[in-house]
Amino acid sequence: MYPQSKLLFERSKRIIPGGVNSPVRAFGSVGGTPIFIKSAKGSRLVDVDGREYVDFINSWGPMILGHQFDPVIEAVQDQLSTGVSYGCPTEAENTMASLITEMAPWVDKVRLTSSGTEACMSALRVARGYTGKNKFIKFAGNYHGHADPFLVKAGSGLLTFAVPGSAGVPEGATQDTLIAEYNNLESVASHFEREGDKMAAIIVEPVAGNMGCIPPKEGFLEGLRALCDQHGAVLILDEVMTGFRLAPGGAAERLGIQPDMVTFGKVIGGGMPVAAFGGKAEIMNVLAPNGPVYQAGTLSGNPISTASGIATLSYLKTHPEVYEEINATTAKIEGLLQDRFRSEEVAINRLGSMISIHFGTYGVANYTDATNAQNDRFNALFHHLLKAGIYLPPSAFESWFISRAINDEDLGLLAVGLKSFEG
Repeated sequence: MYPQSKLLFERSKRIIPGGVNSPVRAFGSVGGTPIFIKSAKGSRLVDVDGREYVDFINSWGPMILGHQFDPVIEAVQDQLSTGVSYGCPTEAENTMASLITEMAPWVDKVRLTSSGTEACMSALRVARGYTGKNKFIKFAGNYHGHADPFLVKAGSGLLTFAVPGSAGVPEGATQDTLIAEYNNLESVASHFEREGDKMAAIIVEPVAGNMGCIPPKEGFLEGLRALCDQHGAVLILDEVMTGFRLAPGGAAERLGIQPDMVTFGKVIGGGMPVAAFGGKAEIMNVLAPNGPVYQAGTLSGNPISTASGIATLSYLKTHPEVYEEINATTAKIEGLLQDRFRSEEVAINRLGSMISIHFGTYGVANYTDATNAQNDRFNALFHHLLKAGIYLPPSAFESWFISRAINDEDLGLLAVGLKSFEG
């Protein structure tokens, strides 16, 4: 059905491991051949075979304003005429940092990186340097990039020391990583009871997006804030997905929680590779050249990326109605899903413009819930909707990300596709 995509996939597998440059793109979770994209505009993707799809991934979040959004394209084109990269400071870096601190005022200082992985890795290093402690807590099913300390699994119990979850990660790299259960404060408190005097930080996705969309339970984030305050640990919110998507100030604003540090990505670049980490001035001041914690990046603050990011953030700052619009669109998607699967055991999780569906269960609040769902049912839905012209994330463990560009015609296509799904 997708001859050119199949041909390109076979060619790519000869020279690119798995044929892709990020594993989820290979369709390994849902089966079948990955679709190779040729172009995108507004709410639509076009593949190399000429087929068109309504995009419910939006580059895994960055395209909140839709593909080829005019102010972003114009900003990038203007920058292309003056230079691609300098390796020197630019005014644009200051402008972008200022926008971030204005929109997220709990961030006093910020440093730009090229990826979310770098941002999370650097934030943890800063937290450790600031506190003089090494241990930290992450949550099963939360993803913070592919730096060694984060690539861990819970093993036989949530309170055991983490063991590496990837080949190539030595046990020494994860010996200070502790795993807790998302939305379970008791599992966090147990770690502090045993290791509180050694705890540098908690890092958490305020709204989980890598086991489907899972919002925090009432009191969960507040409980983490209290434990960090009690034990002198740094609370890091990983807002690579949620930052500037759920509100002008991200999940921290939407949920009313004030972190010590935050990591940003995706939306802040408007589709270009840029990320950031920031926080309280006293914490960020341990970074070189001011302090003893080293972090660097040749292309950090790249002028093309900052041009795209400034245009995106500036628009979101001056047009806060965008959030009401995409939230309303996502609520309509939620309604269509509820209508279609009303007679089934199903959990539909949503917060703002993030949403996911889980079959065979009425509730998904953590990693165990997500893995116990009937993911084969999701895989069938994925392929059915793909044929109907709807592009969902190719995994039941990923959030859907909705853009402002999705319109009533797009929702009509989804309604037709859902109606004809038998599964």
